[in-house]
Amino acid sequence: MNAKNLSGRKAVVTGGASGIGAACARELAARGAKVVVADVDEAGAAALADQLGGTAWAVDLLDVDVLAALSLDCDILVNNAGIQQISPIEDFEPEAFRRILRLMLEAPFLLVRAALPHMYANGFGRIINVSSVHGIRASPFKSAYVSAKHGLEGLSKVTALEGGEHGVTSNCINPGYVRTPLVEKQIADQAKVHGIPESEVLAKVMLTESAVKRLVEPEEVASLVAWLASDDAGMVTGASYTMDGGWSAR
Repeated sequence: MNAKNLSGRKAVVTGGASGIGAACARELAARGAKVVVADVDEAGAAALADQLGGTAWAVDLLDVDVLAALSLDCDILVNNAGIQQISPIEDFEPEAFRRILRLMLEAPFLLVRAALPHMYANGFGRIINVSSVHGIRASPFKSAYVSAKHGLEGLSKVTALEGGEHGVTSNCINPGYVRTPLVEKQIADQAKVHGIPESEVLAKVMLTESAVKRLVEPEEVASLVAWLASDDAGMVTGASYTMDGGWSAR
């Protein structure tokens, strides 16, 4: 569906310069939204924003002091930015753990906090959190990522309960492994911690739990983001939508 069903809406997409975020920015723009491409990659954000007729927001989401003082005038907030580190718990650097939680849990909280007053005033808002199958399932060697995504699930549900009377919905999308630079960078790390060749990582690690043996495409995630942003999803809130090829069915 490519109808202009988001005309007049303003969307902020974090991690919007590449991967899932870029696909979301393109899809929201195609449906009529004015998109703010938010990314630490200033050049990448500007290039995509120019293509879409949107605006770029060069922002370091790890700078939580700046986010704490922020006010956002958007109708749709897509919390997508993320990083990954793979390591056994006993070797996991504490600062790396804190960094992942800061980016993937504290920053979304601060952005939601900044966006809700505008949304409440207008009686409409869509908070869409790009979580992961790791928001509802765990995998070894991903203590920080799994912890952050589980926390994001809880934040999303609390936002849904508080926002309901104000016309604001909040939901999570839970994809399995998506064909993005973030996933591609994991292959070498996964091979190392599992003691297998890189060529075997997809079959023996990433897709072993999925019934559908392929990576999720960013555009598939973006299509669900766009639907959740629409008026059609007004009664959908506090939910977590799996897009994991059957992984979480086990």
